[in-house]
Amino acid sequence: MKTNYKVPNYSLKKLLDESNLFSEWYLPKYVKREKNRILNVKFNKIFKKLLNNIYYKNKVFVHRDFHISNIMITKKGLGLIDSQDAVYGNIAYDLASLIDDVRFKTDKKIKNFIFNEFIKKNKHLDPKKFKNDFEILSVLRNLKIIGIFTRLSVRDKKNKYLKLIPHAWELIEYRTLNNPIFKDLNYILTKNFDRKIRKFYEN
Repeated sequence: MKTNYKVPNYSLKKLLDESNLFSEWYLPKYVKREKNRILNVKFNKIFKKLLNNIYYKNKVFVHRDFHISNIMITKKGLGLIDSQDAVYGNIAYDLASLIDDVRFKTDKKIKNFIFNEFIKKNKHLDPKKFKNDFEILSVLRNLKIIGIFTRLSVRDKKNKYLKLIPHAWELIEYRTLNNPIFKDLNYILTKNFDRKIRKFYEN
C-alpha cells in the first residue's frame, strides 16, 4: 500500500522551541527558581534574535539527525537511517550536525576540511552567509542537545548521555568564541555556567 508523506518545514518556531529545551531542562539544575524565570525570558529573546539572523531559507531536505552513527556503508554507496524526523530546512543544518557531532570528537583541521569541501561543491552559496547560518545552527543545536540529554536523565532515568554534555559545551565555546553575533549569548552563559559546571557530569 502506497502512502504519501509530506515533509514539514523546519519553522523558526520549531527551532526556537528546540533551543528552549536548554532553558527548560538544563537551566533548573544550576539556577534558583526565581532567577530561572528571568533567564528563561532572556534566553528566549537571544535565541529568537539569532534565528532571525539566519540567511538561507527552508529549501533542502534536512535529515535532522545527520551524524556518523546514522550513516551506513552499503554496496551501492552510503545510506542513511533514522530519517523519520526529516524536514525541509536550512542547507547548513545537517553539515553542522556532522561536523560538530557531540558523540564523535574531531579536531579543528578535520572540521575545517569538511566545511571547505562542502563550500567548494556548492558554489552557489555565499561563504560568509553560509558560515553565519552554520555557526548559529550548530550552537543552538548543541544547546538543544544539552537540554535533551538532561531531560533523558531527569524524566526517563537514562543517565548514559550525561557524559556527552561537556563536549557539547566545548563545541558551543568553539563556535561562539570569536563571533560577535554571540556576544549576548556568551555573556549570559559565562555569567551563569562556569567551567566547573560545563565540565561536570553525573555518573
